[in-house]
Parts: sequence; structure tokens; C-alpha cells
Amino acid sequence: MKRILSLILSTTLCLGLCVTAHASGDPNIDTGGGNLGNGSTGNVWHGDSGVRISIINAERATVVAAPVDYIKPPEYVLDWNKSNIVHFGKVSKVQYNAGKELTPTVGSYNYSIPSQELPKIIATSSGTGSITAIKNYFCDEQILRGICIDTGFNYDTLISGNYKLLIEPLAAFLYKGTPFVMTATEAALYDQRVSGDLRNNMGSLTHKNLPLALFLETPDLGYPAWGGSRTTHASNTDIISSLGIGIVRFTEHVAPPDPGEFDYEYRVDTDVITSVEVSGGQSDPDNPVSVEFIIQGTTYTVSNVYYPEGDSQLAWVRWHTPSEPCICTIRVNTQGGGWAQSVITANIVDLDGNDPPNPVADDRNDRFRASSVPTNAEVTSAFWGIWTPWWKENWVWVPVWEKCWHSDWVDTSHLDDEGNLIRSGYWDDWYHWVDNGYWEDQGWWEFDYNSYSASLTASMMITPDGLSPSATAVSLKSGYGVQEEVTARVSTDQSYAVTAAQNAVTYFPEFGYKDYWRLLYCTVSGKRSTLTFKANPYSTYHRTTHFTPIWYPDGEYRVYTWLLDCWTPAGMLSMNLTDSLTVSGNLWEEWHIAPSH
Repeated sequence: MKRILSLILSTTLCLGLCVTAHASGDPNIDTGGGNLGNGSTGNVWHGDSGVRISIINAERATVVAAPVDYIKPPEYVLDWNKSNIVHFGKVSKVQYNAGKELTPTVGSYNYSIPSQELPKIIATSSGTGSITAIKNYFCDEQILRGICIDTGFNYDTLISGNYKLLIEPLAAFLYKGTPFVMTATEAALYDQRVSGDLRNNMGSLTHKNLPLALFLETPDLGYPAWGGSRTTHASNTDIISSLGIGIVRFTEHVAPPDPGEFDYEYRVDTDVITSVEVSGGQSDPDNPVSVEFIIQGTTYTVSNVYYPEGDSQLAWVRWHTPSEPCICTIRVNTQGGGWAQSVITANIVDLDGNDPPNPVADDRNDRFRASSVPTNAEVTSAFWGIWTPWWKENWVWVPVWEKCWHSDWVDTSHLDDEGNLIRSGYWDDWYHWVDNGYWEDQGWWEFDYNSYSASLTASMMITPDGLSPSATAVSLKSGYGVQEEVTARVSTDQSYAVTAAQNAVTYFPEFGYKDYWRLLYCTVSGKRSTLTFKANPYSTYHRTTHFTPIWYPDGEYRVYTWLLDCWTPAGMLSMNLTDSLTVSGNLWEEWHIAPSH
């Protein structure tokens, strides 16, 4: 008799990232399981077996092509060529739930062994499967095309967004000496047929690890999200209604998404932070979650992302954007029991190159009317936190009762009838119970939440260009230039998780605060930034100035600046800033024509 398994932890199947040219998969899958214990004579499972894959019409929740079984060849004695294998045909869970009868069949079991071997789906005593490998496998374009070939379904139709991939874990095992192959749903239906005998003999597999290998996180196709135990045996009713099922959805992207559909908008050549929220199960030092961000061909790994069950944790990466505008697709892989958004789309834009045109001395704008100063998104503070696990000791005495044997000589010597001493006796073996137990720490992980924050403060000042001959600190004549300086400071108690404010865009009243702007030049020292105009190509002396138009009327000249790109794990901090000078007269008043002497 072989030991079936010990310490089984079912693998999370998160099919979150399809790398096909036209489709992305959206996973709706979670996992559970636990120890299997020992088998008995004739009742043995030899390890991971495979999956049943069905293509489902998303709107009608019906099977549109014959399901296919993909098998991972067993390592041990189960011979897939035997003619006495008991199976139930290729029937999907949705078909059983629609009223299809369970029909046992002996022999003639057809299956496929993919040219690219299946990853481990249900863990064994040799270890758990790789979540990354599973995601990459079921989201690989060639695998999806192979599924379409095996089911006779069109690939482009599959990824159109109108169909879903339904995946059921499949186990092959010996039950009372007979080889069986079945899904979790078929195991529950068959157990009803045999009045619970399958559960009695193979319950740790058929009623725990197999059905808990896959279940839904959110309702889909009429199936509920599983909210029950992830570590104990499930009932036949729960298995049939809720367990042993994972779903992958597809969304077609015919063209690049419009700006409103981007997850992030970044500026070129900028330090940024990208974050995802990780949840699902509990992550602790015994069962840690890590997150991989794959950005522009580089993989950034965030390890030890911890959080208690029922909660979540932000995981983030700091990186530098390219120097040219582009749409950047960031792939996110989770390892461990957690789940996060699998694809992030970032629009990387260049704000430079829209400077105002060259002002000329005879410009006119008799229809000018002052516009209201605009406002952009402003967030001056952000808050986030990190869960820190700590071990709560709980020492428990574990009794181990053992017999302590003793042997005593019992002397039964006596005198016979003639007075002779007859020596006799025997050993009296007896025992008492002794507790040879031990103290065991049966504690658990507790979590402390450490809060962090960041705040952005800034000021803006515009001043007349120093070459303006008649300007004061607060006024100038139209036609002369103004200079600007923005100073920004970021305060935070988690410095490595926050960038400085790195960009600022200034808009001017003569253009109604639109159409033209100046991207300021930034110098950064720590979390302090100083931003000024770049050198003006129309300035004779290459001054960092902006020329006011000669026609600008007397009165307030108010400049607006949007300060941005201060990044935190909780998003971007930004500020709206304004400052003004007074226009009084124009530069022609500084000049006159007189006869020479």
C-alpha cells in the first residue's frame, strides 16, 4: 500500500495574463485544500492527472464545443491504455447542472496529452505547482490555438469576448482496485450513486483537494463565489453547485484603448510608481505572496507581500519611464495564494513642444476677454500602509501516553508435606501509563498595520524679467518678459516609496489658459524640487522668460501652473498654483524718436 500524499496544498490557478496578440484573460479562480493522509488497499491516487476544458457561450451559459481532457501522464502504475478504465464521457459541469445524467462507461476513454506538458495543477508531497507556469500555460496563444483545434472551435471567435474557457481539475485514481477518471462534479454525482462509499474511501481527494483545487472568487455563469471552508471536506451538494471550476474570460482589443481606458498616465523620462492591490487568502511568512511587474522587458519582483485573511496589501514598484511617448503594457504575476490585476496599461506622454509662438511688436487682439483660471486634479496628501506579521505564541501540551513496563519476582516458595523447602516463583509483568508528551507552539500569525503618508506643499512666484527697465517687484509693462519659479517639497515617513514632484506645466491668460503652455525645467534634490522656465528661443539674451503680448490690457496678469508627478503607492500628488503681476502700460512707452545733434 502506498502513501497517497501528505501536506497537500492545492495550487492557485490564476489565469490572469494572456499573452496573445488580440486577447487578454480575466481570471475568476481561487483555491484551497489540505492534507490527504494515507490510502488503503485498492484505493490510491498517484498524483496530478489533468483538466477538462470546455468552451462556453458567455450569454447563454451553454457548451458550444465538445469538451477535451488534457492529461499529464501519471508517474506510477496507472496504465492509461487499460481497457477497464471507468469514466463518464466528456461532459462539462454546466451540462450536468442543466440535467445531463451521469453515465458510467468502461474503456474507450479518449484524452489528449499536449505537446507542451501540463503544469502541475493539484500539488503533491513533492511540492506545489508554479502559479506563473500555470498562468503562462493557459494564456499562451499556442495553447489556446491548440485547444481550439482539439475542440474544433475558431480561435478568433474564442477571444472575441463572447465566449469563456471553463476549466475543471481532473483526477485519475484506483477505487476498490478499479481505475477511475473523473472531475469533482462527477465524483460528487457518483458518490450519491454509491451511497457515500466513494467519500468513505477517497474523500480526502474526491471531496476536498479535487473540488477545492478550483473555485470562483466572483459569481459567473450562474455559479456563486465560494465562501465556505477551503481546508475541509465539502458536501456533494456544495461540490455540484459551486466547486471544481475555474473560468477565464476574454476581451478583444481591436484597437489601442482611448485615454480614458488607461490605468495610468505618466510623463516621459520620469520616476513613477506603479501599484496593485493584492488579496486572496492570507499571506504570512509560512505562505508568502510575491508580485512580479514585467515592464519594458525588465522584471521587478516584490517579495513578502503580507496581509491577513479577508484583507489586502498594496504592492508597488518604482521605475523610470522611457524618453519617448508610448503605450506601455505592464504585466503582473502573483506567486503564492494571492491575486492582483494582471495587466496594467500606462499612457506615457510628452508635454514638451507646445510652447507659445514668437511674439511680435505689432500683434493685436482687440477681442481679448480674460478667462477664468482653470483647475486640474489636485491631491496634496496620500495614505497607505504595510501589514507586518508577528507570531502569537500558544504553547500547548501534546500528550503522548506510553506504557511503562515493570517486572517483579513473586516468590511462591513453600514447604511440602515433609517439610522440605520447595523453591518456586514467577515474574510478574505489569505496567502503568506515563505521559511522555511535549510542549508544542500551536500559535498563529497576527498582523500589525503600519500607516504611512506623504504630503505635497509648493509655492509659485512670477517676477518681471530683470532686463525690463521700468518694472517693479509687482508690475511691468506689456511686451516685456516674466520669469517663474516653483518650489515644491514632499514630506513622508517612507522615503523610498515616494518621488519628488518632477514636472510642472504653466498656462497663460493671453491664450485663455489653453492651446499653448510651457513645460518647466526641474532640478531635484531629495524630496525638494525647483522648477523654472526653460531658456526662451526667442529671447535675444537666451533668458528663461515668457514674453507678455504687447497688446495685453492693463490690469492683472495671472499665470496658472499645474505641479504634478509626485508619485506614491496610493497615486499621484499634484497641486494647482497661481501668481500674478500687474500690467501697466506697454514697452512702446519706453521708446521715443528724437532728432540727433
